[in-house]
Amino acid sequence: MQKAINAGALAIALVALASFAAGEAKMKITSSAFQGGGNIPSKFTCDGGDSSPPLQIAEIPSGAKSLVLVVDDPDAPSGLFTHWIVWNISPQTNAIAEGSAPKGVQGTSDFGKSDYGGPCPPSGTHRYYFKIFALDRELNLPSGTKRNQLDAALKGHVVAQGELMGRYSRKK
Repeated sequence: MQKAINAGALAIALVALASFAAGEAKMKITSSAFQGGGNIPSKFTCDGGDSSPPLQIAEIPSGAKSLVLVVDDPDAPSGLFTHWIVWNISPQTNAIAEGSAPKGVQGTSDFGKSDYGGPCPPSGTHRYYFKIFALDRELNLPSGTKRNQLDAALKGHVVAQGELMGRYSRKK
C-alpha cells in the first residue's frame, strides 16, 4: 500500500515538474479596472488618457528570475499589433499601478514608442491580451528592442505564464 502511495506521489510530482519545465505552469494577471473578457474602460485607451490599467500578478513561481509583460492585439488589420513590452521585471513584482510602468526594460511597440499605447482599434471590437511570463533568467536585450527579438529571446526560458483579455471598440 505504501509503495502505491509513494509511486502515486512520485507520478504527480513528475507531472508537475514536467508541466513547469515545459512552460505550462499558470500565473494569474488581473486588473481592478476590468474583468477578463470584459470591456476596457476608455480612460486606458487612445480615446481617454491612454494610461495603463492597474495590473495584479499572482502565482509567480518561486524559481522565476524575471518577468516579461506583453500587451497585444491579435485583431489588428495588419496582424498581431504590440502595444507594450517590458522585460527584466523583478519576480517580486505583484502589482503595477495605474498609469505606471513596472521597473524593467521597455521595448519598442508597434506604435514606435517605448511606453504603453492603449487600445485604439480602427473599427469594430478588438481583443487586447495582457500577458505575463516568468522566466528562468534575465534577458540580455537593449532598451528599444522590438517584439520579434523579444519573442526569440523568450524561447526555452518561459517557466510560467498567464493572460488577461479585455475588449474595446471606439465610440464614433
